[in-house]
Amino acid sequence: MPPKHDPAGRTETETRTSTTASDATEAYFPDHGDPRYQVRSYELDLRYRPAGNRLSATVRLTAVAADAAAPLREFALDLAAFRVERVTVDGVPAKFTHRGGKLRVRPTAAPQPGSPFTVVVRYTGTPRPVHSEWGALGWEELSDGALVASQPIGAPSWYPCNDRPDDKASYRIAVTVPAGYMVVANGTLITHEVAASTTKWVYEQPAPTASYLATVQIGRYTRTRLTANPVPQNAAYPARVRERFTHDFARQPQMMELFEELFGPYPFAEYAVVVVDEELDVPVEAQGLSTFGTNHVDGRRGSERLVAHELAHQWFGNSLTVADWRHIWLNEGFAKYAEWLWSERCGDGVASAADLAAESHAQLRGLPQTLRLADPGMRKMFDDRLYRRGALVLHALRCTLGDGPFFVMLKQWAAEHRHGVVSTAQFIQHANRYSVYGLDDLFTAWLEEKTLPPLPNG
Repeated sequence: MPPKHDPAGRTETETRTSTTASDATEAYFPDHGDPRYQVRSYELDLRYRPAGNRLSATVRLTAVAADAAAPLREFALDLAAFRVERVTVDGVPAKFTHRGGKLRVRPTAAPQPGSPFTVVVRYTGTPRPVHSEWGALGWEELSDGALVASQPIGAPSWYPCNDRPDDKASYRIAVTVPAGYMVVANGTLITHEVAASTTKWVYEQPAPTASYLATVQIGRYTRTRLTANPVPQNAAYPARVRERFTHDFARQPQMMELFEELFGPYPFAEYAVVVVDEELDVPVEAQGLSTFGTNHVDGRRGSERLVAHELAHQWFGNSLTVADWRHIWLNEGFAKYAEWLWSERCGDGVASAADLAAESHAQLRGLPQTLRLADPGMRKMFDDRLYRRGALVLHALRCTLGDGPFFVMLKQWAAEHRHGVVSTAQFIQHANRYSVYGLDDLFTAWLEEKTLPPLPNG
């Protein structure tokens, strides 16, 4: 959802094949990312002082030059307005310029096509959010800590990266903060080193991760484990909301069981939720982690559909990541439909998916028919109509295919593209394998036409 303001044992070859960035320019954000290389891993070593909001960092990334005809004589990283102190490529100081959110690097020895290289960037400054159509994105200073919510272009607010969703890499994130602060980041907590006045937290996420899905959350939190099996689920929150949190997230382990049944095995080693000590307009997903505001824990499960939505993104959005932002309905429509599936199956008399589909269809009929789902345009990426219509596509497919083929199709979609990048064309091709008569008319009506089609019976 838009932000406010490999345990599977995959081989290196499999991971690289499924996550290679394309040569095309990112459709909605052509100034972000550089297709001349692909990143394999990021190692972030951050020191952060909440008092004064000061960050000093060293980031090491390993990458591979694209299979082009010429050596990589220059490349660019996306990075906001920090003071860059030093850049090296393969251990040798490199020339660089840094302006307009672009760190342009000219190596002394240009990497050859298809060859690996290592970049180290040392920088300091005051992290600030990136301004966008949807407000402030990325690193946000809190009254006592910080949060990171980067979707879709906020990652450069705190580290140098190839900021395009189809360039996925592993992460190691180390953050040193004053004693008393907790850090939660992507992946598994590897070490927790306590010194006289500081604490260093080190996390590792080996699964391929898009730059916008990397995160750190810093605050004075209580850490608990919701469950250890079948997927470890951890939580961090202000101590004062403990009772409300315990009630509101009590059924998250059941959600995990349901989604594993419907979507296949959870794609990461563990899952965490963080409730930051501030109100947020909406929660936001990151890789293996979701962030909520204190307003999302009311003690009445008033935001439980959002708990389901963010968890579902771990399959649709995080494991399966859009090739570019034109295909965002594959993230948000799928997560929205997961809300309806949870409602249908949670067993407490809440509406069925068919009921919720009919309700959403009626609401959309009364709204302007100006959204083309297959390519909504940058300004409509997070339009509520996209979420609902995306979910309705899946419900129309379910009505057309029948429950058996539909849920097999859904699970196979998640399995075949695990840790990869996906497009609308790929989904259409995949879904057609489960239909005797073909689905071209259905997809044309729902994805290409702006007028809302009738909802099939089923």
